[in-house]
Amino acid sequence: MPEPRIVDGRGMQPPEPLEATLTALDTLPAGEELVVLLYCEPVPLYSVLKQNGYVYNAKLLPDGTNEIRIRKA
Repeated sequence: MPEPRIVDGRGMQPPEPLEATLTALDTLPAGEELVVLLYCEPVPLYSVLKQNGYVYNAKLLPDGTNEIRIRKA
């Protein structure tokens, strides 16, 4: 399995992380995963993902980073 692509939005200002994530998803090959790293819970992103046929798994890491793993459903 290839290494996942990563969007590290921890140093970005809104809406940059959402825009970077959507751009990365546009070119995500089937079967691959995108990992998004943020210091906030990206609630708007979750609804965009559901509306566009993506599934995700989110977890909070010990350093306070939200790690969201996204792939096509």
